Amino acid sequence: MCKNLVEKGNLDKPLIIFNRTEKHASDLSNSLPAGKSTVTSTVEDAVSKADVIFTCVGDDAAINETIDTALKGNVKGKLFVDCSTVHPDTTDGLGKKITSAGSEFVACPVFGAPAMADSGQLICVIAGPEAAVEKMKPYTTGVIGRGVVDFSGQPVQKATLLKVIGNTFVLNMVESLSESHVLAEKSGLGTENLHNFIAMLFPGPYTAYSTRMLSGDYHKREEPLFAVDLARKDARHAMALAKAVGTRMKDVEVGDAHLDQVKKYKGEAGDIAGIYGAVRQEAGLKFEN
Repeated sequence: MCKNLVEKGNLDKPLIIFNRTEKHASDLSNSLPAGKSTVTSTVEDAVSKADVIFTCVGDDAAINETIDTALKGNVKGKLFVDCSTVHPDTTDGLGKKITSAGSEFVACPVFGAPAMADSGQLICVIAGPEAAVEKMKPYTTGVIGRGVVDFSGQPVQKATLLKVIGNTFVLNMVESLSESHVLAEKSGLGTENLHNFIAMLFPGPYTAYSTRMLSGDYHKREEPLFAVDLARKDARHAMALAKAVGTRMKDVEVGDAHLDQVKKYKGEAGDIAGIYGAVRQEAGLKFEN
């Protein structure tokens, strides 16, 4: 996102980058064109110098901590845009805190893997007051994203409600692929034959995850693409939302149980695609293919 904001965002000032691990911010800044970004070591410093503040962190506690820190200074007239995947109630709370401090707030969670973020192909889900949304729209289509789901004028929590529900599609896709590949292997059909079918009928995410499974990427990589802890956080939010309105997401419950096995086997290095390994273990195979 930072790369695309710098290259396509028509910024009139250098992008200010903050990361809780300062080396990550420095490495990112060094990868961008000279003079187009700066690094700061504190949230307060970043916010004091910025007009528009994008935040994207891993969970609800982290975004609350970040915003609480940001609001310690004078933030009147600033626009906060949060791209984190959090519970809708958390988003609602952020909006209330930020607007009470005299700032504007837009929820903008995004759909897309890291490669889509790098290429500016994210799907942005935006919600909040129309005037605030119009201010941040220029940074979406053609900059960080290829399209927008627009909830202008609607409660900010609508955006993260769609994001949480939408992420269950990813979990269910990985679960379905995992079970099918294990069945293909044990029944004699063969995983490559199944993969060829998937590639012809379901190009895109299904084929990409199928490739990650068969190549062993799901257990070989040192850093996860979609970390098990984040996937479980999303699953918990989805199950809680369902329970609150008197329904269940049984597919998500199954996927979360497999994610629990991934976490026990791989620790924090576990990836959502590791569900394939968990299903393999249940079928009497090794976690690694």
